[in-house]
Amino acid sequence: MTLTTWLAVVTICVLGAMSPGPSLALVLKQTMTGGRRNGVVAALSHGLGVGIYAFLSILGLAAVITASPTAFTILQWAGALYLAWLGFKGLTAKAQSDQALPEAPSTRSAARDGFLIAFFNPKIAVFFLALFSQVVGVDTSLMAKFGYAATALVIDTGWYLIVAWLFSNPKWLDMLKKRAVWFERVFGAILVALAGRLVAGIVAGK
Repeated sequence: MTLTTWLAVVTICVLGAMSPGPSLALVLKQTMTGGRRNGVVAALSHGLGVGIYAFLSILGLAAVITASPTAFTILQWAGALYLAWLGFKGLTAKAQSDQALPEAPSTRSAARDGFLIAFFNPKIAVFFLALFSQVVGVDTSLMAKFGYAATALVIDTGWYLIVAWLFSNPKWLDMLKKRAVWFERVFGAILVALAGRLVAGIVAGK
């Protein structure tokens, strides 16, 4: 592993992690409704899901998924349904009659949602297949391969930890919590839209 190659992997992984999508919406939702602890848990579990895909991609699973339209399609539909379910929960969120804040999600749900939002996204595997196919060859050592995968895990986790930390700032969070139910609904709409976009891509064969 050369420094130039590693820096190229770092750059691509940073851009991939920062791309807006369902993962960002989920971490923001967990942070705003459950506070910094939930945001951090969601970030860590999401990073774990991404890390698993990165390690398995290095070991060749991504190639298997890409070569098997059935497996790829099943994961796509599972991801779309999971996003739609999360979005439906957000859209149907209701404020308490006494103006109390909506009940904060548990850290267990934050861990579950953070992991599954990554695990049920087969495009992550395709992303890593495309990335690692450019830097991994027959002469790449096992240590270097795991180094690339670990880099992806650390970058993804680090980015969402930053998101959770920034948006759990008391000055931001107090204001956001007062409008928590509306943010629930907005993020719900975003997640449903993302699920619809994924379904459209599945139907179109993309």
